[in-house]
Amino acid sequence: MQVNREDKLIEVLEPLASKHGLDLVTVEVAGTRKRPVLRVFLDTPAGGITLDELVDAQEWVDAAIEEADPFMESYDLEVSSPGIDRPLRKRDDFDRFAGETTVVYLKPGAARSKFTGISHGLEGDELVLEMEDGTMERLAFDRIKKAHIIGQIDFGGRNFDDEDATLDQDN
Repeated sequence: MQVNREDKLIEVLEPLASKHGLDLVTVEVAGTRKRPVLRVFLDTPAGGITLDELVDAQEWVDAAIEEADPFMESYDLEVSSPGIDRPLRKRDDFDRFAGETTVVYLKPGAARSKFTGISHGLEGDELVLEMEDGTMERLAFDRIKKAHIIGQIDFGGRNFDDEDATLDQDN
């Protein structure tokens, strides 16, 4: 079985992140063949990685890639927090973020490839998602290609629906 670039980079970077007290959320390879962009998403176990931690990580991530990843000559490296739409990769991620609205993409071969619902975490080897109509979908963990939460921003309990999005012209 051929190991893809992301898997190879995860294999190299995950133990280093742990050594530095960080979690490797995921790695993405984007860009073009001539100029790939490596995106490394890191966080602390409790969440809330700092800018200083990301700056420090940039150095050891770059050094590890240079040493262990000979198939790339030049690349752009982006090291960042996972952001509001946090990717989910590890089994623990799906349990940690149970209760969040989650988008799941399945590997090719499934009758349906995309699901969006409230995650109820893993039950055995299946991710349980509550769909908008209240039905529960059970997705085999090993069939998940990619997943992320849909971030929510709390504006202090205020609802900013379209009806509320008008500006007060008097102020």
